[in-house]
Amino acid sequence: MELRERVLAVLRRHWVDVPPAGGYTAPNRRRYPWQWLWDSCFCALIWAELGDDRGIDELEQILGAADSSGCVPHMAYQLDPRHHEEFWGRAGASSITGPPMYGHALAELRRRGAHVPDRLVAAAADGLEFLLQRRQRHIESGLVLLCHPWESGADNDPRWDDFCDGGFDEKRWFDRKGELLATIQRSAGGAPLSNPKFAAASAGFSALVAFNALELAEATGALEPAAARRLADAVADRWDGDLRSYTDAGDAEGGSGRARTAYGLLGLLVETDAERAAAVAAELTDAGAHGGPFGPTGVHRAEPSFAAGAYWRGPSWPQLDYLLWLGLRRTAQDAAAATLAQATVAGAEKSGLAEYWDSDDGTGLGAVPQSWAGLSLLMA
Repeated sequence: MELRERVLAVLRRHWVDVPPAGGYTAPNRRRYPWQWLWDSCFCALIWAELGDDRGIDELEQILGAADSSGCVPHMAYQLDPRHHEEFWGRAGASSITGPPMYGHALAELRRRGAHVPDRLVAAAADGLEFLLQRRQRHIESGLVLLCHPWESGADNDPRWDDFCDGGFDEKRWFDRKGELLATIQRSAGGAPLSNPKFAAASAGFSALVAFNALELAEATGALEPAAARRLADAVADRWDGDLRSYTDAGDAEGGSGRARTAYGLLGLLVETDAERAAAVAAELTDAGAHGGPFGPTGVHRAEPSFAAGAYWRGPSWPQLDYLLWLGLRRTAQDAAAATLAQATVAGAEKSGLAEYWDSDDGTGLGAVPQSWAGLSLLMA
């Protein structure tokens, strides 16, 4: 079966109708039946590539779950609003946010000629303004502070290891992630503003905020881009030429915040320096660094934390591959972009459109199939 037909079959199988109209694409109907923020933003792009307008429904659902501050939740529970209500302290959605990929998604839909309702553009602008203006910053670096590792989308990334007492241990970190929800400092309306126990000023997350804000501003004019440009400059200031990566600030600045991971290379999305972009391109394609025949590794092969098949400790993730591919293309690293795209498509096909996969042999890992693996179709 051709890749296009395989992707279409998965997305149709994972579509969840939400009465009275609309719906969303579950990442996987069995393991992940609810709606996730950045998954849905990516699925909106895949639906558009397939010539289907369900991407607008997808974004209507998740942006419609924003709180009064504009903060967009990282999960929504349309079919059972009481599910996990006690856990989150809120019915119908989580009480943290996630990577704001709705800026890029709406901009790309606009570029493809889709009719994007003004209310969605306004909701996306509000969500990004929340992160740019109301979310606490790390004072010295200017980077946006995460409130919880789940907000990053990369919850077991080695960059957070210093926040796991005693060093990373999967069980201990799982428990710690639960504890960190209780230490989030919130606005009067419940929006997450900071977390003194997880003061992670992430270069990767800040790059995603700046990139999405700049995308939305350029495509719609709904957002004044000055704050996003300042944040992009703050990300660029975190470049470490010896590590050939952007480093985090905050409490892990001198330790795990320097781990070489694919997430830490997302500064490429807002990079303007050609030499830095070329260095990132070399890292992503070097078989001794991140390069692999089935996509770049999520962790640099020389890092002590690298584990080829472990969750967020080494495998290739299609959503990160897509974002890094975008970064390579926008910085004119065309040869590296083509190499990365070819490897990601090979990984998606070999893994059965898995959630993530082994970069060296394409073994499917996590949930198989997973909707966002369809991003490979955009790279084919």
